[in-house]
Amino acid sequence: MRRELVVMAAIGVVLAAGCGGTPPQPAAPPDPPAAPYEVSAPVSAAVNAIKEAPAVRAALAAIANDEPRAIADQIAINQIPAPPFKEDQRGADYLRRLTETGLEDVHRDKEGNVYGVRRGTGGGPTMFVSAHLDTVFPEGTDVTVTQQDGKLYGPGIADDARGLTAVLVIARALRDAGVQTKGDIVLGATVGEEGLGNLRGVKAFFAENPGIDGFVTIEPGEPEHVAYEGTGSRRYEIAFAGPGGHSFGDFGRPSAIHAMGRAITKISEIRPPATPRTTFTVGTVAGGTSVNSIAGAAKMQVDMRSNDPGELTKLEAQLLPMATAGAQEENARWNAAAEGGVTVQTTLIGDRPAGTQDRNSPIVQAAFAAPAALGLNPALQPASSTDANVPLNLGIPAVMLGGGGKAGNTHSSTDKEWFDPTDAHLGPQNAMLVALSMVGLAGETPVEPLLPNR
Repeated sequence: MRRELVVMAAIGVVLAAGCGGTPPQPAAPPDPPAAPYEVSAPVSAAVNAIKEAPAVRAALAAIANDEPRAIADQIAINQIPAPPFKEDQRGADYLRRLTETGLEDVHRDKEGNVYGVRRGTGGGPTMFVSAHLDTVFPEGTDVTVTQQDGKLYGPGIADDARGLTAVLVIARALRDAGVQTKGDIVLGATVGEEGLGNLRGVKAFFAENPGIDGFVTIEPGEPEHVAYEGTGSRRYEIAFAGPGGHSFGDFGRPSAIHAMGRAITKISEIRPPATPRTTFTVGTVAGGTSVNSIAGAAKMQVDMRSNDPGELTKLEAQLLPMATAGAQEENARWNAAAEGGVTVQTTLIGDRPAGTQDRNSPIVQAAFAAPAALGLNPALQPASSTDANVPLNLGIPAVMLGGGGKAGNTHSSTDKEWFDPTDAHLGPQNAMLVALSMVGLAGETPVEPLLPNR
């Protein structure tokens, strides 16, 4: 009977709409297509002048010729485990590899980052070109690389063994071709980029190296994809603790799970802005002892993200008090005194700062012009969460670039991560051109840096 009443009510609404009720509203017109991205004439001229400089042409050729060695490096690097917070073994190997490229002052810092510098003639800005040492895969994961049908398979083979390899290839090409720059280029690798590593490596790097003027991070992907904004995130574990008890004998006591449920209900009604993109989710929940117990403990993990630092702060200020409100409502429901009711403890477990920049800044334009100069079709990508977040948040120009080739199933624990090395040399070629355009060329064919000194 109830279902029939619902159906009849729905029919009534339809009839009312057709008999003088509110008429259907026309669909909103689609957004106009975005204008094509345009690179300014000075940036385009500088990138092309760099590409045609004899030493740079030799470096581009060296990168192409180095690809067989690069693939061997990529396999060898990948087969050294680097689970979260345990990158030491791979870091030690990478230190050796960087040293062999002829960089100066190659070292590991206190956080575990590994990097060295290729010095310019002076008077130019300083760029940091980097990849990350860590993977998402836990300790004990089999990181053996296999090959089939021209592809490489193995956990982490693309993310970020390819990026680490691209940095080495760039360092070797600059050395072998004798490229002279005006500014310095720091090349290396960071720790803690993935997951709960919270970008600890790149945070430590910029804290210890305030003189860096620009940054390129190399991740898996095709070189024509340019990401220039950083999606920030704040992640919390929120624990609820109560008196607990027997579901029948102690009925009337507040429940930690019920308090958490009340909080989740409130959180689910948050309405973040669509632009800038801002999101939230309660990602995990846990708690309770048994089906016939009043829960004495419960916890949830919450993820908040935004492309805008201000919106992320506002979302956090709105969401976190809802956990306390949920506990207060649960305690009030059962007339529990504050000292005997459910309490809340909030722990920050993830902090990735958001950052953005002018889409027409020199580094973004150069990152668009460089793949075009290599015959590719560049495209600006949505904001992402990478090492570039940190410099962007600090106001330092930064982009994320693809290391070349194609990749799939990254971060997958079930399907094998794979890497297709077809035309992979274009990745380091592209990243090198972007870096060189930022620091400028010296020598017989000088080109002024596009990146200003900070």
